[in-house]
Amino acid sequence: MRPLLLGKFGENRAVRYLQQEGFEILRRNYRTPFGEIDIIAREEETLVFVEVKTRSTNTFGMPQEAVNRRKQRQLIRTAQAYLNEAGGELPPCRFDVIAVRTDGHGQIGKFELIRGAFDAPDS
Repeated sequence: MRPLLLGKFGENRAVRYLQQEGFEILRRNYRTPFGEIDIIAREEETLVFVEVKTRSTNTFGMPQEAVNRRKQRQLIRTAQAYLNEAGGELPPCRFDVIAVRTDGHGQIGKFELIRGAFDAPDS
């Protein structure tokens, strides 16, 4: 599976999983000049910014390892842009990562939701 298709496959599976777990999906592929957030959702009163990483092999490490410090800063800046755009009172926020491993044939090998994968530093 090509990387773009693999990524979309993982994101679609992640959305279905989050919905089954009671999350309300607010936005997908939210883009700004700072970057993109794969999924913005709400779990009860918490706004959740979700980065989905999908891999078909471990050649480049585990999927969640791709959410390094640089990627975290990019996600934080993009989330700040979303919050500024939304306006109003700031809800509690959280950054989650969903790590998806496929078997190379379009089947999920491992699927992991990492809640609170990283925190935004206090301003």
